[in-house]
Amino acid sequence: MENKYLNEAIIGNKSMLATFTGKGELQRLYFPSKDNRQFINFFHTGVKINNSDLIYLHDDINNVYKQYYDTDTNVLNTEITNTYFNLKVVQTDFIMLKENVMVRRYIFLNDGTIDLNTKFYIHSELLSDNNNLVSCKVIDNGMMQYAHDFSVSTFAKGKNILSHQINGSKETIKRGEINDKDYIGMSKDSSICYDLGIIKPQEKKTLDILILIDGNKNVSTMEDEIDRITKIDLNKEYNSAKSYWRKYVKTHNGLNLKEPETSYEERIYEIYKRSILLFPLLTNHETGGIIAAPEVDENFTKCGRYAYCWPRDAVFVTKAMDILKMEKETEKFYKNFCKKTQSKNGMWEQRFFTDGSLAPCWGYQIDETASVIYGVYEHYKHTKSEKFLKDNLTMCEKAIDFLKKYVKDWLGIEGISEREKDVVKEEIEEETKQRTGKEHKYHISYDLWEMCEGIHLYSLASIYSAFESILKIYRALGKNVSEFENNRLKEEKIQKNEREIEKIQVEIKKYINENLYDESKKTYVRNSEDKKMDISILGAVTPFNIFKPKESKIKNTVESINMHLRTYTGRIPKI
Repeated sequence: MENKYLNEAIIGNKSMLATFTGKGELQRLYFPSKDNRQFINFFHTGVKINNSDLIYLHDDINNVYKQYYDTDTNVLNTEITNTYFNLKVVQTDFIMLKENVMVRRYIFLNDGTIDLNTKFYIHSELLSDNNNLVSCKVIDNGMMQYAHDFSVSTFAKGKNILSHQINGSKETIKRGEINDKDYIGMSKDSSICYDLGIIKPQEKKTLDILILIDGNKNVSTMEDEIDRITKIDLNKEYNSAKSYWRKYVKTHNGLNLKEPETSYEERIYEIYKRSILLFPLLTNHETGGIIAAPEVDENFTKCGRYAYCWPRDAVFVTKAMDILKMEKETEKFYKNFCKKTQSKNGMWEQRFFTDGSLAPCWGYQIDETASVIYGVYEHYKHTKSEKFLKDNLTMCEKAIDFLKKYVKDWLGIEGISEREKDVVKEEIEEETKQRTGKEHKYHISYDLWEMCEGIHLYSLASIYSAFESILKIYRALGKNVSEFENNRLKEEKIQKNEREIEKIQVEIKKYINENLYDESKKTYVRNSEDKKMDISILGAVTPFNIFKPKESKIKNTVESINMHLRTYTGRIPKI
């Protein structure tokens, strides 16, 4: 699989997600959710002009690029000008609103003085493995690449292919020479060619390519579906997509920003509107799960992959969503996704697929659990919906019970109850005991960066804030007609819980000041192991508010971070 690092652009609908380079190369194509599954290894397009070799649209020394969205939409344009032949190509990519179809419209303009005999090529390789081999079936207007449980069909509207090659395209495609006697075969990569004919000087020609993702149905059904899609009015779909996204931007202008008056304001305004357009593309509209980012680096050569839902990350995305009038999406995240993914003991694991299933994990992060409770109250502050708090109270209380036991255990606070025996947990705890010399009943936690194990300032601050949030939730539900009146046992339990939480909060703050403050440096440190500083320390101030910005220890810490951690570019790294 090719290494892919940077996504310069992203488009999608409720079920599909596509990402691109700045040169218009399609990098990833997801369906039916935003994190799984990814179908393509590469999807390359190019032109053969007169007697040239293949000129890749995404990669040629003579190509000049310009990329932009249609104003306030998720409709992407990439202008590709080949300076050798003076051929200008405008590639417009969008995804239909109600179909699992991506449209790639190509407008070719001969901006030179000679005739250009032009052929258009597509070379597509799907992801394949030994248990789900990809094959290809050529049809009149394109090709159907398929495996046992899916099909990806690439075809043109109103135009048949000139030639094709199912096997061996990698050896011949660069010369623009593809030819195959077989109409069906076993190959994960195949190519097709369309003849655009002669493009005269100042003449324009248009080619519409459609990519349909579906299940692998019987052949006649698949072909019928392609025929149906081919009959769709693409101009109508294009205009509908633009209208939908422009209305979406207007509806979600939560800050009521006005048209900018300066170039600086214009830049901010564009980032703001692009954020509005991005969030729905990252969200699973069925469950409410939100990916951290579209997938990058599938081969793990630079990072650990990001197309998953970390509860912590999603909590902070929902804060932005609330500002942008996406309250329903936020509520779905908590009331649906978080309830679905909470463990029986009250915690949340490190990360999940957006359908709610457990994603690959390599450790435990206590702030994942704490952040959810913090986020529930933050959403209530925005909406003032007591119903929302009631709907999520049991979930929060389960998480709080887990956090209380965890903190008591790791900070050595008395009164922790015995847990049930678990062989796997005991093995982990024994390993922890051998490595750290400490015996604990709950898993050691990774820090925010998933790098160091131990007791971390950011993690403790998130727990402190979670405790503060549940206290405020209780107060909010009891301020008018008490949620708990006529339920004496429940009210007594809550009062006992409040006293216990307040005591633990005191102990957390005491532990931080005694163990995570370096008297010699006059600064807070990130953990009790390496005692270094990093930017995560500021989480104790914002958003978790365990310390105030003007406290002398915090001011010293911030000054030291600015002095010692800032790079020559002005960036403050995490380590």
